Amino acid sequence: MPVQVMYFDTDAGGVVHNLAYLRFIEAARTLLAIDLGMSFEEIGRTGIHPVVVRTEIDYRKPGRLGEKLSVDGRVSEVSRARFWVEFEVIRELDSAVLVTCRQALALVQMPEERPVRVAVGFPALLRQAQA
Repeated sequence: MPVQVMYFDTDAGGVVHNLAYLRFIEAARTLLAIDLGMSFEEIGRTGIHPVVVRTEIDYRKPGRLGEKLSVDGRVSEVSRARFWVEFEVIRELDSAVLVTCRQALALVQMPEERPVRVAVGFPALLRQAQA
């Protein structure tokens, strides 16, 4: 997912603020979910929401005002209760990895707030259902 660093993403020194990276990752995670078949319509139909339960993030190098970045994400691990997604924020100019992030997500049935087991075959199961 491409990102252009804007003024509102940076601090007074023109360095990307740590919370801006989380916003970039949130957008990339949403697009990844849609790619896997968890569209807004599907979530609305089933009431099953992917919910972040843990975030681990490492800030490796600073991004700066005006830079073009890309956020790459993938599902890295799946268990019965949760799944993990991993992201890298990369500066396009020199391919430097600025941020690495790992998030654990659980599936939750709303409005009951009831955990839902991750289906065997996830995420390939979702991709097949989409085809």
